[in-house]
Amino acid sequence: MSNTRFDLATTALLDAHKHPLRKELDALRTIILSVDPSIEEGVKWNTASFRTTDWFATLNGPRHVKEPMVILHAGAKAKGIVLKDRIPDPEGLLKWMGNDRAQIIFKDMRDIASKRNALHSIVCSLIKLL
Repeated sequence: MSNTRFDLATTALLDAHKHPLRKELDALRTIILSVDPSIEEGVKWNTASFRTTDWFATLNGPRHVKEPMVILHAGAKAKGIVLKDRIPDPEGLLKWMGNDRAQIIFKDMRDIASKRNALHSIVCSLIKLL
């Protein structure tokens, strides 16, 4: 999957890891980057991560190879920002791991495709809160 908005260092890192979910990760990268032109991709926590003014989302790290996953959060450092129950989630994708952190786990590429619009909406709502 070619995407000119992909960060070269992030792509190189994912290439080096030879991640078995690479196609799925690239699909998630594309969806997240399509939400808003202010979103940038970079390497944080040894994987693809996303930011506007601060980091807000991270994909599977090199050791998380069972299912495609997005971790949404309120930044690299705890700031006391409460996200829980403030992001519309009509499809019930968000699994809250704290007041400032949630994960979305996908089964496979088909699941990502079917939930593309919901993920787009969640990321849009999240960056407005931050």
